Amino acid sequence: MYIPQKQLKRLKKTLKANKVMVIYGPRRCGKTTLLEHFLKDEKKKYLFVSGEDIINQEYLGSQSIEKLKGFIGNNKLLVIDEAQKIKDIGLNLKLIVDHLKDLFIVATGSSSFDLARNVGEPLTGRKITLQMFPLAQLEIMATETLGQTKANLENRLIYGSYPEVVIIKDNTERARYLKEIVSSYLYKDILELEGIKHADKIVRLLQLLAFQIGQEASHSELGTQLGISKNTVERYLDLLEKAFVIYRLSGFSRNLRKEISKNHRYFFYDVGIRNALINNFNPLKIRDDVGMLWENYLVSERLKKQAYLGVSANNYFWRTYDKKEIDLVEEREGKLFGYEIKWSAKKPKVIKDWVDTYPNARYQVINRENYLDFIT
Repeated sequence: MYIPQKQLKRLKKTLKANKVMVIYGPRRCGKTTLLEHFLKDEKKKYLFVSGEDIINQEYLGSQSIEKLKGFIGNNKLLVIDEAQKIKDIGLNLKLIVDHLKDLFIVATGSSSFDLARNVGEPLTGRKITLQMFPLAQLEIMATETLGQTKANLENRLIYGSYPEVVIIKDNTERARYLKEIVSSYLYKDILELEGIKHADKIVRLLQLLAFQIGQEASHSELGTQLGISKNTVERYLDLLEKAFVIYRLSGFSRNLRKEISKNHRYFFYDVGIRNALINNFNPLKIRDDVGMLWENYLVSERLKKQAYLGVSANNYFWRTYDKKEIDLVEEREGKLFGYEIKWSAKKPKVIKDWVDTYPNARYQVINRENYLDFIT
């Protein structure tokens, strides 16, 4: 079963000749599937290659204009899956763009650090970027009724939204699949980098973060718990972000003394991966971390919605030293929007400090009664 992907329409609409369309996203999130469905309707003659193939690596990493021209031939569209595997891919793509006119190029990558480092500077002004995620509820809703969506909410909070997980109907198989991703794919790009000495520390770091979703993470404390330096913690966190495993929210502040802005909160792109890391697929009724799962799920789904609908926003959390807090703050259209995320349907009191400090800001409580409007 194919669940229509929002970025497919955007890819078709924004792809241009003499530009490189770069598609980033976690492993197994559906990038190759996106390309396959994109190419189904493609009228131009195309060449579809994998960056993991050593022959493709030789030609596409050659920095030889003649070799590159010979490899591409008379194709009008070049599609490179896992492009970050090709040495100096950015420089080679620049050569292709500059010397093969009217060529369309699409390149995907499961990690932004290699592709960003190798693509970034050489392709300044020559690339368009799309980001992909595990399936968004915005996409899944096209294949299920409202009743099914509500019935599937618990599964989404436990097993997440990777395409295979959504399609698989057996929970034991879902758990097995997620464990496979964690053991075989999650850190693959990071561990291929030189200088990573403590692979076990990366796993342990993620497990520590899994238990403090929605809380500020102290890099010094994490380093102490792991027996590594604060600088190493910061490097690993940066790599994990660039591999699309986690992302951070920073504290929002207009520099008022009572507001906290220095620390970060870390969330997982997919709650199923988070649960696989701590090996907890228990039903919600016997869990003590439902609030964490709910917050992670809604923040992630909101980011997907922003990306897929083209909403430009800066995202933060807000907290004061006396522990008044807003879970998600969006800064967009010159305005502030504060969202308090609650699993309980009970309506909390409006946070007076937020209203007093930012009287023109919006404030809304998101719970199980209204969450679908928030994420779809």
